[in-house]
Amino acid sequence: MSQLVENFFSSLWNDYVSRTPSAAKVHEVLGKGAELVNDHVAFRTFNLEPVRLETLAKHFEDMGYFANGDYHFEQKKLRAKHYEHADPNLPKIFISELLVEEFSPELQAMVKDMVAQIPADQVGKPEFMYSGTHWNIDYKNYEQLLAESEYAAWMSAFGFCANHFTVSVNALNDFDTLEHVNQQLKDAGFTLNTSGGEIKGSPEVLLEQSSTMADEVDVNFNGETVRIPSCFYEFARRYKNNDGDYYTGFVAASADKIFESTNKNR
Repeated sequence: MSQLVENFFSSLWNDYVSRTPSAAKVHEVLGKGAELVNDHVAFRTFNLEPVRLETLAKHFEDMGYFANGDYHFEQKKLRAKHYEHADPNLPKIFISELLVEEFSPELQAMVKDMVAQIPADQVGKPEFMYSGTHWNIDYKNYEQLLAESEYAAWMSAFGFCANHFTVSVNALNDFDTLEHVNQQLKDAGFTLNTSGGEIKGSPEVLLEQSSTMADEVDVNFNGETVRIPSCFYEFARRYKNNDGDYYTGFVAASADKIFESTNKNR
């Protein structure tokens, strides 16, 4: 792994834990001092220039990543792609984007206003991926977005950053099943995302996933501080395909429910 790539993921992780205080506890519970292997990192964005999915993906393509899967979420009005690297030690990347034009004129106007405030010359820098928000928003506008799209509201509050990191259950030393991981997390006081069941997916689709519900952090909305859901931790167990290789893709039906880990109304 090049120093540039190593520095990027180190900075991305440090930014993530700044709004995900429980991440350290996950490492204590599951890692017991050993390093955890990261299956993938997920990002959110809008399908507007200059922050479209494929534009942001260039940062990872410059690091040697290649696209290897397309996903559509009709109900949430999203599309996504995942990217992989020839180096299996590097996490997969999952980027989704909101299909802004499919929403109300009010939501479209608010999102376009936010995106218009992003300095275009910053988007091409790798650190843009953990640069946060580039706008100010009132809490009432956040609530207005939330009524229509949790995804849009989350983006308005947190902007560009890792939405979640993911523990590779296959690489854990002391856990053979995702059920065991989930039970250990619950025993440690974590609340899990139960939308679609605690475990999304199955051995039949070659991927099982679960996740914590997002931490809650204080966010400043133009001088008004409100505690809202931020980021979460996911757990993925992969199975081998008929060729004997581990499945490296994602399952849209499962990912659809994972998005709900940041839901405000629980």
